[in-house]
Amino acid sequence: MKDTIIIGIAGGTGSGKTTLVKKLTEQFGEKVVTLCHDYYYRAHDELSLEERARLNYDHPNAFDTDMLIQHLNLLKKDECIERPVYSFVSHNRMEETVNVQPSRVIIVEGILIFENKELRDAFDIKVFVDTDSDVRIIRRLLRDVKERGRCLDAVIDQYLTTVKIMHEEFVEPSKKYADIIIPEGGYNKVALSMLIDKINALLSE
Repeated sequence: MKDTIIIGIAGGTGSGKTTLVKKLTEQFGEKVVTLCHDYYYRAHDELSLEERARLNYDHPNAFDTDMLIQHLNLLKKDECIERPVYSFVSHNRMEETVNVQPSRVIIVEGILIFENKELRDAFDIKVFVDTDSDVRIIRRLLRDVKERGRCLDAVIDQYLTTVKIMHEEFVEPSKKYADIIIPEGGYNKVALSMLIDKINALLSE
């Protein structure tokens, strides 16, 4: 197997990372495997649902980043992995896993993937999706209420008490490590086209 290309796509909550990943997946099809940092939230079977709901999920310690790094190394060696599954309803890791086969291109998405140096160094291309904070909070509100079954008050409280603070402390400073900064993510057609061209160039090497 030729060298694997690993692309990191970071940015604040609701910035448009998922849209960008979707566009790239549509472009490259079976050549792409996507791993979300959110899959690797730590399990907390020892805590009640109420206790898990109060945890800070926007801090680097909330993630089992070491497992993600191990999985990337296995995929680079042309070995399959069993990636975890996380439930945003129960705030915990599920018992089942998903089998992921090696692929030519691996996209890793997450708000904090540039914060960890070892993980950051694994990326061949580092992309930061930069979007206005007002737009991001509206997108997060809609997503958490419609897709994750949260109530509006809880989403707003979480944003003000942890999300905003962690963004300013960890996410925004990590932008300096990006090779490419894309305003509005997948909605930026010019930047998307340039990124596709770059990936195609790497694939042809």
